[in-house]
Amino acid sequence: MTITEQPFRGWSPEAVVFDCDGTLMDTEEHWQEARRRAFREFGLRPAPGFAERAKGVHYLDCGRMMAEEVDKPHLAPELTESLLGHFMERVADDPVTMPGAAEFVQSLSGRLPLAVASNCPLTVVERSLERAGLLSHFGHIVVPSDPRTTGATTGNPDGGTLIRPKPWPDVYAIAARLCGAQSERTLAVEDSLTGIESARRAGLRVVGVGDRPADGGEETVDLWVPALDSPELVDLDWVRLR
Repeated sequence: MTITEQPFRGWSPEAVVFDCDGTLMDTEEHWQEARRRAFREFGLRPAPGFAERAKGVHYLDCGRMMAEEVDKPHLAPELTESLLGHFMERVADDPVTMPGAAEFVQSLSGRLPLAVASNCPLTVVERSLERAGLLSHFGHIVVPSDPRTTGATTGNPDGGTLIRPKPWPDVYAIAARLCGAQSERTLAVEDSLTGIESARRAGLRVVGVGDRPADGGEETVDLWVPALDSPELVDLDWVRLR
């Protein structure tokens, strides 16, 4: 579906599911710095453009990408561990919300079921949202299963069922179901093409937020806005009813 002049005409969501990194929390710079520190820790340097290619990628996949980027696939476990460690240090030191994110969430809270669907570990999502004062607004947080463990995690509401990371549709499909809404009546809010693909594959409608992708991928969303306080979004009928 392409962007239209009047998005969501005659449509309003029964639930809203947010991505976390880059959508609610300003953490992309933290991931970039964590990747830089992990590479430096091993005396490695990626090719230009790696940061953009890694945006929105699950951290386990990112660790593998980092190892493959420097032609050292055997270092994937160590680079993954280093990446996550450096990122969590940065999040603890500097939890910052994206422009308009807190106000937009608060305007919907109590009127619609809200959830988070993230590729980050559950502890990172919860810690970030709690420090930002937003955690209490969300009824559900869904993250991918950790394939390194055999049991269920607290981010896996389907018990032992494997929840695959974005761009697979799992996190968004499960979040919508937990909110008690049909996928086609659920709105996803995303900043990355990886996340947008995940939400679309799950059958959700999508608002893209942030800088427009250079390759024109914004055409896959219903509406693209520069920030969550943009008039194109906050002036929609179902948002203004607060």
